[in-house]
Amino acid sequence: MNPWFHRTWLATRQGLCRSRRAAAKLPGVRLVIAECQVDYVGRLTAHLPMARRLLLIKSDGSVSVHADDRAYKPLNWMSPPCWLTETQVPDEIAAAHESVEAYWVVTNKTGEELRITLASIEHDSSHELGVDPGLVKDGVEAHLQELLAEHVETLGSGYSLIRREYMTAIGPVDILCRDADGATVAVDLTATLDLDGVEQLTRYLELLNRDPLLAPVSGVFAAQQIKPQARTLATDRGIRCVVLDYDALRGAESTEFRLF
Repeated sequence: MNPWFHRTWLATRQGLCRSRRAAAKLPGVRLVIAECQVDYVGRLTAHLPMARRLLLIKSDGSVSVHADDRAYKPLNWMSPPCWLTETQVPDEIAAAHESVEAYWVVTNKTGEELRITLASIEHDSSHELGVDPGLVKDGVEAHLQELLAEHVETLGSGYSLIRREYMTAIGPVDILCRDADGATVAVDLTATLDLDGVEQLTRYLELLNRDPLLAPVSGVFAAQQIKPQARTLATDRGIRCVVLDYDALRGAESTEFRLF
């Protein structure tokens, strides 16, 4: 059996993630093109019938299923921490298909599963990408983050900074801080907030709220411009929006902020 399929616990907390990665020596990103069927079993059920797809398995343990459309968005996925195992093909799966080359089960810590039936595998390769330097923001956005970290009370009276670029298993949160009541707040900073930005912060919040040392974690968008649809979606998800004035943060004008 390929070592990749060994059951691997992938921790979300940075320190645990580093130690696990060092101990398990996980491979880099793995690309599999296969004729496959995907079934999600959890809070609800979802079914992707047999078709040719790209399966992307990252070293953080995440598994995503892609078609040749939808830009970067997967058809279905499982976020870390999760386990990927290759198991014996169930009788009912074997009976339903002429041939099955492999059967994967991806399980997260809440017991949700992605069950992937691979009828045939056309391509299977692993690639070590190394350490990514991360997104280099343009001058204004990078300066906004620096200014907001220095004047974090712009977000609300009594706010205090925990740190900038708080690393998670799926990327850095721009600013992590505490509100006046001591609750954790994750701040996503951008020049223009759109729907993709809302989805990104939603994923960060889902992950951060699994950490008992941080939970409960609420979200705030800090942007110079917020698109109406993004504001509606953010509000529906309980995420607060703050419009930033770059000149005001630099001290050129009043430091009052506007909430929407």
